[in-house]
Amino acid sequence: MEQTLTGKVAVVTGAGRGLGFGIARGLAQAGAYVCITDIVEDELSQAAQEIADDGGEVLPIVADVGIYKQMESVVERVVAQWDRLDALVNNAGRIHFVSFTETSPALWQNTIDVNLTGVYNGVKAVWEQMIRQGGGHCVTIASGASVRGFVDEVSYCAAKHGIEGFTKALAMEGEPFNIAVNTMGPGKLIKPTGITRAKAAALSPEEKAAWVDPLTLAPAFVWLFSQVPGRFSGQRFDAGPVADAVLAEGYNFEFTPEKVTLYIDEFVERLNQRKSWTTLPGK
Repeated sequence: MEQTLTGKVAVVTGAGRGLGFGIARGLAQAGAYVCITDIVEDELSQAAQEIADDGGEVLPIVADVGIYKQMESVVERVVAQWDRLDALVNNAGRIHFVSFTETSPALWQNTIDVNLTGVYNGVKAVWEQMIRQGGGHCVTIASGASVRGFVDEVSYCAAKHGIEGFTKALAMEGEPFNIAVNTMGPGKLIKPTGITRAKAAALSPEEKAAWVDPLTLAPAFVWLFSQVPGRFSGQRFDAGPVADAVLAEGYNFEFTPEKVTLYIDEFVERLNQRKSWTTLPGK
């Protein structure tokens, strides 16, 4: 990774394995100081060690995104260590593949607590700090469930759809404070969230080859966090095409919607919608 984030500070939730770990590792390789959180302590420790082995500066914290006080504590510790917080990646998620008939109130609440309230908790915890320092980036991981419905995923789709509404509305409130609020889907096939590090290590080479290495998607987040916050907000990006554009043209690639999302028409529509509420010149 090019050292394009030197001196920046990022928090990545759910970073003990999978996409969250790949994002955090890539941000650290790009020069950022990175705080990683997870509820699985042994995986979090292993992730932190691997980032440190790369030469990155990392702060691992066991925290549950569904509990606001824990996310508030994360932010306090990050600011105490590095004096600022420039980017938040809401990656932590949980999915239960069950029919609506089998979706109990407790299961519904758990899904919403992690996937939607967890996003609110993370952003709420960083918000005042970003205002004080003059801006920042908040990005939440999106998926196909953000825009489509799937059988046996009622609670998960509800949460992911809700995140898009949260993003569209909060972008309006964040703009006066120079805080960008966006979502980012993987854009390529990644290992399912439920596969632990131990399970992943036991997979055959053929099984592993079915999914992209999440580290290859990290340049998309490096690119977005390298932008001034006022450039993009309220949008839904996809890491796959962005990372491909970076690989082909570098971090200063010539922007077109086709290079940053799989949902081109929606992206353009959101760009046009922003013109109706933005106060920034040229938007």
